[in-house]
Amino acid sequence: MMDAALFSEQYTALTEAFPSQLTNPVLAELFRRDGDVFFRRCALALWKTDGPLTRGHVDLYNSMGRTGDVSLEDLRSLADGMGPLGEPPFWPRLQSEPIARAAFLTLLSQVLDLLVRAADSNSRAVTPYLSSLGRAEAPAEVSPAAVIPSTPGTHIHPEADEEPEPILEELLAELDDLCGLDQVKADVRSLINLVRVRKLREEANLPVPPMSLHLVFQGNPGTGKTTVARLLAKLYKAIGVLSKGQLVEVDRTGLVAGYVGQTALKTQAVIQQALGGVLFIDEAYALAPQDNANDFGREAIETLLKAMEDHRKDLIVIVAGYTELMGRFINSNPGLESRFNKYLTFADYDGGQLMDIFRSLCQKNGYTLTPEAENLIRGVFQELYENRDENFGNARDVRNIFETAIARQADRVSAMDAPTREDLMTLTESDLDAL
Repeated sequence: MMDAALFSEQYTALTEAFPSQLTNPVLAELFRRDGDVFFRRCALALWKTDGPLTRGHVDLYNSMGRTGDVSLEDLRSLADGMGPLGEPPFWPRLQSEPIARAAFLTLLSQVLDLLVRAADSNSRAVTPYLSSLGRAEAPAEVSPAAVIPSTPGTHIHPEADEEPEPILEELLAELDDLCGLDQVKADVRSLINLVRVRKLREEANLPVPPMSLHLVFQGNPGTGKTTVARLLAKLYKAIGVLSKGQLVEVDRTGLVAGYVGQTALKTQAVIQQALGGVLFIDEAYALAPQDNANDFGREAIETLLKAMEDHRKDLIVIVAGYTELMGRFINSNPGLESRFNKYLTFADYDGGQLMDIFRSLCQKNGYTLTPEAENLIRGVFQELYENRDENFGNARDVRNIFETAIARQADRVSAMDAPTREDLMTLTESDLDAL
């Protein structure tokens, strides 16, 4: 059983962060008032399924918020008198605010995971409960009022409707402005055209053959896979395929837990965040390691496949990673093969394209290159491309070189007595030498 002090530290870190991220003050106050009470009920519902409660359970229970000192006899009496675990007391308020609701489901899965780990409990009672809350329907016309907190291994890009909503032509122009990726751009345009025509056929009451919109992005790191996924989410919203158009970016650590049954909860919580948009799973092959048939990643895959079926009209999943490893990953499960049948290949940037990316970073950040510096760095990128190996990082390498260069320039300029505006902007050959 987990040490009560460690448990309290982790529990407090989870629950105190949540209300501060809510923009609705009434909902935040309701959570502060009732949150600990609800989570203590969750704890008893979990722990009593394992047998008689012990002194260790008492210590954990008493560390959940400001409960006072509950005795073992009192705790057993509370557990015996508990009925089925119902909705949280603030659930009706959450139902009118879907983003806050999704954020709470994420928090709930984290707290339940902690409760199971703390008491070495059986998690089978948790999954149906979390699933029942996740299936609850929210009102159709609501206004987002909270920011979804990200979990380790997860990054949530803003919803398209939190920004001035771009039109389709603007998004396609943004796609065209990306450096290189000619084949990817053509594939994305073809995919958008196909989806648009399918919708027109539906409106004309013409037959529309089944089609999976889930995608495999294969290629080396730094080739723009996340950038294209974010654009594709917005494009799909612009043509009416997705209701929100956000991108939720996650890797294995954001989906897989360390205990049986908890991976499903963790994966379901991420899926809730992604509904209405795109779930982007980077290095997806890590979910199905070749050397461990009992890895919990397989539980994440099964949960994901079910969600793709249950939410096929408002969830698109993109899996990404190295070309060779992605093929192995898709072939590891028949369900993956049937749902992921479209591949976009992201080629490495060549020397000239790396130079274009570097020049773009300079322009965006207010730096200029001397002719000597430009010739030098162009040669660096050409050599980097020609001698690339498995560690080649494409645009990531360019960003690293840029950051090193401006750090060197800062050292050089800070030694000047009165640097001019031009001095502050210029990158010279000395700033780029030996990179």
